[in-house]
Amino acid sequence: MQTAALRVDMKMRLLVVEDYRPLQQSLVKGLREAGFAVDTTRDGREGLWYATSNEYDVIILDLMLPGMDGLEILRKIRTQGKKSHVLILTAKDTVQDRVTGLDLGADDYLVKPFAFDELMARVRALLRRSYRQKNPRIKIKDLRLDLTTQKVWRGRDEIQLTPREYALLEYLAMRAGQMVSRSDIWEHVYEFSSSASSNVVDVYIGYLRRKIERESKPALIQTVRGRGYLLGERP
Repeated sequence: MQTAALRVDMKMRLLVVEDYRPLQQSLVKGLREAGFAVDTTRDGREGLWYATSNEYDVIILDLMLPGMDGLEILRKIRTQGKKSHVLILTAKDTVQDRVTGLDLGADDYLVKPFAFDELMARVRALLRRSYRQKNPRIKIKDLRLDLTTQKVWRGRDEIQLTPREYALLEYLAMRAGQMVSRSDIWEHVYEFSSSASSNVVDVYIGYLRRKIERESKPALIQTVRGRGYLLGERP
């Protein structure tokens, strides 16, 4: 599998269910380095538990798994109404295999071996579909984000953000104009196993405000008292 120089554009929450340890470790390492929050398992039954007990933006799912195969996991999570996008990874490349997976509710299909950059591109496309965001550039008043390059500008000024600051801003931008609760941010931006303190979201909101807000311009990040935060104007 090729290493990726391209960083992913959306820091959301992923689940990787893959039983081949070297591939699993490589995927998780690459995704986390790109800034994703990643849960992972090599067991099918545990994969089903993760998928049905938590909310994931994308599930990367192998088909040949111990305990329960990937198609059965897919069937069960769709039966339970889970809407996570599912990207199937498999060595099976017949037309019928692809048709079966797609008919059961998979959103995309990637045949092994594959380039890591291609997996990243497919994950990005699924995330944009999740938030109905086809354009990789987002504009909120004079704040601009390029989701592909991860660059941010306020007016003509480019703003330098840390990976976690960017992750938070991107998540708010994908839901611009909507109230986002602290728990939503926690679940989608930070890992399931995170041991960070309970006020980490508020702390990073403060960091973002200091970097993107301007005294001469209206505030972009609004606090919805007792509920969460909103980027942009309320509808």
